[in-house]
Amino acid sequence: MEQTESTRQKKVARLVQKEIADILLKKGNELAPGKLISVTRVRVSPDLSFAKVYLSIFPTLNQDAIFTSVQEHTAKIRFELGHKVRSQLRIVPDIAFYIDDSLDYIDKIDKLLKS
Repeated sequence: MEQTESTRQKKVARLVQKEIADILLKKGNELAPGKLISVTRVRVSPDLSFAKVYLSIFPTLNQDAIFTSVQEHTAKIRFELGHKVRSQLRIVPDIAFYIDDSLDYIDKIDKLLKS
């Protein structure tokens, strides 16, 4: 059963999404030279202690290697997130990154429709 997110969860998710997107924009060249990493959505647990961060990597070539690089930098990214949100949040949520493959799915459907 899918429970709806509280207003607080949504606010924290938006804040985390904005700040991680900013961190990835600044660190993007270090993590993935020549690639664009976007944070497509963030889901925060009801107790606000955990955030699932969905990423889209463009172009998708070598996506797995870049995703692995981002995962290896999770602690560093969370540390920077902590600095950015310390005045707004009491606890900095643990973060886990996931690939958002909805763009690939859209692309696949697009190709099928054109064929």
